[in-house]
Amino acid sequence: MKKQKILITGSAGFMGSHLYDYLFKHYKDRCEIYGADDLSGGFMRNVSQPKYFTKLDLRDREKVSTYMAKLKPAIIFHFAADATEGRSQFTPFSALDRNLVAYTNTLIPAIKHGVRKVILISSMSVYGKQQVPFRESMMTMPEDIYGITKMTMEQITKVMSSVYGFKYTIFRPHNVYGPKQNLTDPYRNVIGIFINSLLQGKRFYIYGDGEQRRAFSYIDDVTPIIAKAVSHKKYQNEIFNIGFDEATTLNRLAKVILEEFFGSKMSDNLSPKYLSDRPQEVKDAFSDHSKAKKILKYKATIELYDGVKKTLEWAKSIGPQKFKYLDSLELQHKNIPKTWSRKLY
Repeated sequence: MKKQKILITGSAGFMGSHLYDYLFKHYKDRCEIYGADDLSGGFMRNVSQPKYFTKLDLRDREKVSTYMAKLKPAIIFHFAADATEGRSQFTPFSALDRNLVAYTNTLIPAIKHGVRKVILISSMSVYGKQQVPFRESMMTMPEDIYGITKMTMEQITKVMSSVYGFKYTIFRPHNVYGPKQNLTDPYRNVIGIFINSLLQGKRFYIYGDGEQRRAFSYIDDVTPIIAKAVSHKKYQNEIFNIGFDEATTLNRLAKVILEEFFGSKMSDNLSPKYLSDRPQEVKDAFSDHSKAKKILKYKATIELYDGVKKTLEWAKSIGPQKFKYLDSLELQHKNIPKTWSRKLY
């Protein structure tokens, strides 16, 4: 029996590399699993099977078309993204090009060459400022450019599926963290930023009063459920929230990280510093997972303390990483968060 081909975009990134390794371990007997990434936010150290990896910028329509014509994947997991909610107001071209344009460049030639299933990794950001916990039945009302691109990608997927007959699954994960995430990014992934700052002997910053609530989701709680979309019929043409149930404040997150990092020897000089609110940041953002629990028997079990401990162990093993700022943002404005404009990390 001929193996079906699976393509994972963003396969050198955090979530994409975990999914690749999971599929390679559990599905390699019946699938050929390929990965593509432009390495703008991913790393070759995350690529476990270089033989099946291609460096590819999905913004390049011609190159993507050529790649798809050669590969002809039956299933695509689309992780590739410029996943910067807060920054997207100041880098809108990047948000549009690396999300909406890159996805369309991938989807169209995939359809031409017979793709049968598309698994789109969307975002909780599509809900915006609605009543928490967010449910899949809610309207999409994003508050940022990134969320708008994800909302549009979802709609494109539904329309093209209706016209061309491929199956789809849309996942809306939230605040995923764990080993292999990009510690060099100063714009996103609050757990990575906090940990990398401490590794460098620096304090970290909290925007607002720190009472914002998020539900932080450990990578091992989300990867297996996404992987099952390869063959599980209950996933077809559905949208699922996935992630941890319990919401926590950034203040509590900071306390957990500091306690795990220092134990009882914490220095007051490394306690967090508070800055004014970031523009367009949603105060409370976490999701309801009743649908995934009912249909997919989904359950996230890894508590914050355990997940932070595992992430810290990994981060310490690779050591402190220099934060990489963009040379400049596309729009300069007084509302740019201070850690970005002054490059405080």
